[in-house]
Amino acid sequence: MDERVRVGAAHHTPPATRGVSHHLAVDLGASSGRVALGTLENGRLSTRVLHRFPNGGVQVQSRLYWDILGLWREVLHGLRLAAETGEKITSVGVNSWAVDYALLDAAGGLMGGGVRHYRDPRTSGQIDRAFGLVRREDIYARTGIQFLPFNTAYQWLSEDPETLRAAHTALLVPDLLHFWLCGVAVTEQTNASTTGLYDPHTGDWSPSLLEGLGLPRHLFPKIVPPGTVLGPLSPEVEALTGLTGVQVVAPATHDTASAVAAVPVASVSAASSDWAYISSGTWSLVGTETARPVINAASLRHNLTNEAGVGGTTRLLKNVMGLWMVQECCRLWGVSDFAALYAGAAQARSGAVIDPDDARFLAPSDMEAQVRAVCRETGQAEPTTRAKVVRVILESLAHRAAAVLDTLEEVSGRLISTVYIVGGGSQIALLNTLIADVSGRTVVAGPVEATLEGNLLVQAAALGLLEPGQIREVVRRSVDLKTFRPGPLPSPAPLEAL
Repeated sequence: MDERVRVGAAHHTPPATRGVSHHLAVDLGASSGRVALGTLENGRLSTRVLHRFPNGGVQVQSRLYWDILGLWREVLHGLRLAAETGEKITSVGVNSWAVDYALLDAAGGLMGGGVRHYRDPRTSGQIDRAFGLVRREDIYARTGIQFLPFNTAYQWLSEDPETLRAAHTALLVPDLLHFWLCGVAVTEQTNASTTGLYDPHTGDWSPSLLEGLGLPRHLFPKIVPPGTVLGPLSPEVEALTGLTGVQVVAPATHDTASAVAAVPVASVSAASSDWAYISSGTWSLVGTETARPVINAASLRHNLTNEAGVGGTTRLLKNVMGLWMVQECCRLWGVSDFAALYAGAAQARSGAVIDPDDARFLAPSDMEAQVRAVCRETGQAEPTTRAKVVRVILESLAHRAAAVLDTLEEVSGRLISTVYIVGGGSQIALLNTLIADVSGRTVVAGPVEATLEGNLLVQAAALGLLEPGQIREVVRRSVDLKTFRPGPLPSPAPLEAL
């Protein structure tokens, strides 16, 4: 084993948990979803995935949707499997990706064909339209949210005004599923904070922005904090699943917020230490945790975002293109063995470095061809094998992450020495090593299931089964972590010579 890599589980005094409890987490990602059972006992959390199912966009003519009804069917199936375990389930909570929403009529029915996908092209030009209604600087001052073409505010601007006026309620994806589970329509704070219409200073929707952008106020439900108990499963859902006596709890419904809640740092230093995180999956969310929003000229210049976290914290971060680029290549290639691809990339040594945030990488496409084209346009040799394409992507993600970490230091005034990588990308040793080497910072990888663990533990804390400040301590006791020390960067080699 590389001497710069260390593996081990932390050992601490068990936090004061109250007996044994079982909770369900519904985790919906952009490429897959799952329903998992979490058991909290003696200060440790164990998780078991009961049901896993694919997810992705559905093309209908020129529109791109999510199969929200198909996802609901899979969630119900997962809940039935939970009932069949015979365990006494205490609660269930849903997290998902951000920004996408459903419009509901007065009877609670879906409008407009369901839920549009954030990669749908309808938002093209909407940012510029928004700037014509409200100054860019004013939008940022009121929200602290980075400008991305798929932000919910710009999706709402692309809706037909008559449809918006006719709609009764707008619910983000996890809030929609909670509504279907228990009949309560609210918006959870961590996801609300991604929309571009949430005021982090007041903790509510921004009336001036809603008015300035011409969006009807009646669409937006009450905002509740993560860890809000919404109520029991509806009788209909109980009948469909066989579960009884289960409380629906809104966790940190934004998947990144749940993942950050499970970053295995010492809880007492959550908003004051020298660490940052990368929630690594389809997207790479590179950020740090602060006690309050950082909204100033520097954060605007770098287009950083301030999103709500658990316990009143703020996640100061930037969205960076993530493993989506590899996923798209594998879709094109018909390859499902990611481990073999990463092993091959590790042998390919150094290659070209491109900007993974180039707009052409956002939409579904022939990603290999796009990578080659950018290499060619920037005067770098094109990768000639699949392993080399993957190597270019991973090196580029590492360089982009390092640049964002430097920016976070500048804007937050902190010295960041340790980076915690959570989520699926934490399993990729090559990526972790590259980030450590390129950034010159120590990388701690794990947990892989941070989103599930954050979701489950926020539920437990909401029900008084765990102190909120003990969530990260439980995570540290429950998982093995790998540490990657920075080393010298390999000498670049032309791709054609590899």
